[in-house]
Amino acid sequence: MFSEVEQQHLIEKLEIFKIKGRDKRGRKILRIIGKFFPARNMSVEVVNKYLTEKIFPELTKRPFAVVYVHTDVEKSENFPGVSALKSFYDAIPVKVRDNMEAVYFLHPGLQARLFLATFGRFIFSGGLYEKLRYVNRVDYLWEQVRRNEIEMPEFVYDHDEDLEYRPMMDYGLESDHARVYGGAPTVDSPVTMYSMRCIS
Repeated sequence: MFSEVEQQHLIEKLEIFKIKGRDKRGRKILRIIGKFFPARNMSVEVVNKYLTEKIFPELTKRPFAVVYVHTDVEKSENFPGVSALKSFYDAIPVKVRDNMEAVYFLHPGLQARLFLATFGRFIFSGGLYEKLRYVNRVDYLWEQVRRNEIEMPEFVYDHDEDLEYRPMMDYGLESDHARVYGGAPTVDSPVTMYSMRCIS
């Protein structure tokens, strides 16, 4: 395990959490890249401290949305675990939680859907579960988010190309190999209608 200073530096360097851009409703975007999260070398306390000092203060005044990029998240490498996820969520101040109006969950995969369909309501209280929107493709995300204002790593677009050649994966009929854990859909947005295909 790295020291606290090293962990904070790693979070900054990898840009795991970044506030930039707006969605089509004018809300600030907090982008989270799941693949970049070094779960083996990161303590829950350090992550919570970083979020409390660097991220949450910018999200207390106005509504915002989260874009969580689940592409290439693997349980053994960059998934922090159920108890850590609950700790992260519980540490969010009430004012910030109230301002979080939508969570766009990019590339959730079959395992992610099953996981949150089973455990989502137990882990995420206060209505977050109902705010989650599955987004299967980056192109569908641009229907909700201003494309030129948010940066996506190249591997995210590569995954979309994979989906072109493995259509069963996009419909949830083929597991997306090791990708694990994610979000839960509601039915009040175009994004959801695209992504609900895998369930129907």
